[in-house]
Amino acid sequence: MSHIENPPTPPAVFRIMDLFAGPGGLDVAADVLGHQVTGIEWDKNACATRGAAGMDTFAGDVRKYRAAFFPRAQVLTGGPPCQTFTVAGHGAGRRALDQVVEYIERLHDAVRAEDMGWKDIFRTWRGISEELRRKAVEAKEINTKKREAQARRTVKRKALRQLLGGHGSSSEEIKVFLNTLGTSRDLNVADPELKRLIEEFSALEAEIDGFKIRLEELGDERTGLVLQPLWWVIERSRRPGSDPYEAVVLEQVPAVMPVWEKYAEVLATLGYQTRTQLMFTEAFGVPQTRKRAVLMARLGGAGIPEVAETHERYRPRNVPARSSEADRTDTLPWDAEEKSFDRTPKSAWVSMETALKKARMVAPHLPDRPAFTVVSNYGTGGDPGARGRRDHDVPSSTITGKVSRNRLVHKGTDTALPESDRFSLAEAGVLQTFPVTYPWSGGDHSQQIGNAVPPRLALHVLRQVLEPESRGAQARARLDQAVTDLETWQPGKPVEVREHGQWEGHPLTGR
Repeated sequence: MSHIENPPTPPAVFRIMDLFAGPGGLDVAADVLGHQVTGIEWDKNACATRGAAGMDTFAGDVRKYRAAFFPRAQVLTGGPPCQTFTVAGHGAGRRALDQVVEYIERLHDAVRAEDMGWKDIFRTWRGISEELRRKAVEAKEINTKKREAQARRTVKRKALRQLLGGHGSSSEEIKVFLNTLGTSRDLNVADPELKRLIEEFSALEAEIDGFKIRLEELGDERTGLVLQPLWWVIERSRRPGSDPYEAVVLEQVPAVMPVWEKYAEVLATLGYQTRTQLMFTEAFGVPQTRKRAVLMARLGGAGIPEVAETHERYRPRNVPARSSEADRTDTLPWDAEEKSFDRTPKSAWVSMETALKKARMVAPHLPDRPAFTVVSNYGTGGDPGARGRRDHDVPSSTITGKVSRNRLVHKGTDTALPESDRFSLAEAGVLQTFPVTYPWSGGDHSQQIGNAVPPRLALHVLRQVLEPESRGAQARARLDQAVTDLETWQPGKPVEVREHGQWEGHPLTGR
């Protein structure tokens, strides 16, 4: 009797709503997996790239949109801007983090209270939104006053320079004197005019310091944006007549992990299985060392396993494993490596050389360089002058919005490569695992690339959350094919970016 194997059931196709969508890192990953994505993005440059890449997009501030506008979306994804948390543990960053956690707890209290219905939950959200709005208005007013005081201080500083110069002080002496004014208010000065200017200058310094303190207390306007995805999930889960999202995927820098953990508590109350995971990008085939804090959630069903690493983590040569994290640009002091018990053999990490060589097979016009070293725009070890260096045969350092400032030199030297001492846009995108043919458009391309989600990382996360039935060899084959499709992806027909209110005919609005 012949044995006929039943082919695996094709994975379900999901309609994804991507908040803070950027130039399309998650979108292109979802596209090669067969899903349909609509993004919301405020940056005009990123919108231009998305339109050129054929990514469905609504332009504008996420806060002007609502989950109810897109009732047919089944999955919510996003990476809210969280620059204010990147210094968490130090002053303003710590306060911003604590503030957001407090807001999440207020929302959680409203969601789990048995005597609170949708109107009460919505009233809680409106209260938080109004508080954030008032703070933003006050911060704008204070910023205006601070700039005016700084302008007056500049005038006083110039007058002090002229007066000191008239008394015969050298440029270096004037510089030392003005620096001293910033640390001492008790200088013994005989000249009445000089004394008056010093008092006025010092008063302005104190006024500006007061403005800075108040601005730190008010927080950054962007801090509240991290609450938006949570509110969209709550609205879809609690608003009468709405269906909850089937899954949620959020990612950001490691400093945001405490926020995702608080999110997970709320999502559990709403019926979701959740997992938070600190992911090392090179351990998923990205030719770059970078860490991302990821929140995964799925409505009901079994728990979400850890996303298994497919590649080895990068360890700098001749550096003990315990200190290797010092070579990363996004490491935080409290980060600890998560232990994985997956025993599947892992591939070696992917080097810059390997990634760019594969890209040249698709785009032969890319330069074929000799062995090179990348000299980072950033310093290391707290020394701005000690530029980080990575050779071509290892993964890149974290690709940031300053990637265009990195220099390429002959390996082991400081001699610039002729005619190609910077990565091209296509190459920088490849190191972020975008297809080499990705149509970067608009302006500020380096910032677009640096801010984007690495598509190859997104492949792993989306497959894990949206295809729970796929495991073992089937899952690995699915990923292998998706990686190939990502590398050879070609942009389709450009699309027009929609504006707020242009709902007619859109597949997620039902209008």
